Amino acid sequence: MEELPYEIDVEEAAALLAGGLEAARWVDCREADEWQICRIEGAELVPLSNFVEEASRKLGDPDQRLIVYCHHGVRSMRATQWLRAKGFRQAQSLAGGIDRWADLVEPEMRRY
Repeated sequence: MEELPYEIDVEEAAALLAGGLEAARWVDCREADEWQICRIEGAELVPLSNFVEEASRKLGDPDQRLIVYCHHGVRSMRATQWLRAKGFRQAQSLAGGIDRWADLVEPEMRRY
């Protein structure tokens, strides 16, 4: 299995999501208050503040493709780096985060 780049751009991620949730598992590493404002449909919340504990418990298959996102892409890159170090070679950070997603994919999405 070929190792993917650490980041995925919004357009590629949107095309992946359009193909169905079985193509990748979406992980939102923002905090619960941010999750309440907006989210990408089908994503699951695994806050960065307790990512190590929750990811270890929730994300069992290291071969599964993961798209991790946050507000702008900084926290999701940290989470992706941690996941890669733990053997999740298919984990990717959404470049620009949900903010860029709102710009290019869901302009009607609530922003903060």
